[in-house]
Amino acid sequence: MSLMEKTGTPVGNYAPDFELPGIDKQVHHLSRYLETFRAVGVIFICNHCSYVRSYIQRLRELQSEFRFQDCTLIGINANDAQQEPEEGFEEMKLFAQQVSLNFPYLWDPTQDVARSFGAGKTPEAFLIDQAGTLRYSGQIDDNPMHPEAVEVPYFRNAIAALLNNQEVKPTSTEAIGSPIQWRR
Repeated sequence: MSLMEKTGTPVGNYAPDFELPGIDKQVHHLSRYLETFRAVGVIFICNHCSYVRSYIQRLRELQSEFRFQDCTLIGINANDAQQEPEEGFEEMKLFAQQVSLNFPYLWDPTQDVARSFGAGKTPEAFLIDQAGTLRYSGQIDDNPMHPEAVEVPYFRNAIAALLNNQEVKPTSTEAIGSPIQWRR
């Protein structure tokens, strides 16, 4: 999906609710998370992308840092498992175990959730406040492949600002990663 074709939810609008299966054998609803958490970070990830693999440790650290501050992360895989068999639901379970994910990992087999958010890459992050409003979308930070060289941790800063009742700036950045594998 090119930038010109990108549709989805603009920052400042209500995030689309979803009902997706998780690798924990539960059905997850965004609305349920919003009943509990002041901030919900939705990150479109997958099992095989080198960018995602580079970010997994940083995402685990974010979850650990903010979990006691009414914030949770949620990973969603929207890649087409027909084109990319390593993106299937059973493979998601193995991936989560291998990388010790400490947040829910959900499957979007219809790709409807990814389209409604306007996700186009893995990883791509979205931050939602407790009212259900999208407050940030884009990159996790400014250096996908070299965590030691990060200068601007966009997603972390957005979460911290939201939890401290401050303005989220910037509200969006251009995601860097691998294109989501859309169904044909």
